[in-house]
Amino acid sequence: ILTGERVALNFLQRMSGVATVTSRYVELVAGTKARIVDTRKTTPGLRVLEKYAVRVGGGFNHRFGLSDGILIKDNHIAAAGGIGAAVSAARKSAPHTLRIEVEVDSVNQIDEAIESGADALLLDNMSPALLTQAVELVAGRALIEASGGVTLDNARAIAEAGVDLISVGALTHSAPALDISLDLKPGS
Repeated sequence: ILTGERVALNFLQRMSGVATVTSRYVELVAGTKARIVDTRKTTPGLRVLEKYAVRVGGGFNHRFGLSDGILIKDNHIAAAGGIGAAVSAARKSAPHTLRIEVEVDSVNQIDEAIESGADALLLDNMSPALLTQAVELVAGRALIEASGGVTLDNARAIAEAGVDLISVGALTHSAPALDISLDLKPGS
């Protein structure tokens, strides 16, 4: 027991911390339609376990890797020559079962993304007021994910804007370790 104590405790503290912080976010958005999801910002070698800890805490997994879905980000849009071209190229090369999500950083990009065939929108670093406006513009035509700058202080307001998903990198990259110890009793 003593030779593996520190490693076992570190592991247990880390995973318990991820589950606990996830649970706090989940409790904050209770009563809304928003789901708390993780990101790929995980500790090298621990992704599967950290994502399991997110589920234990009541959250959901976004993607395990790049092959689980297509997320078109700003650099992809720039390289393709625009949102429409990026979505079109993705549709042509992807299996029909993969969802295509487009990151937008302005409400001005929403209609173009949806009209181009995006299944989901990742609204990046938008205030709750802008998110509410975006939800109204989308009007149920695509799944809406809020991401960037999500904290325990603003998660409820983001959820109340009407988004479907709230992705929180802090679940895995900034979760504090839970204080857990192992105390042996004399004679045991």
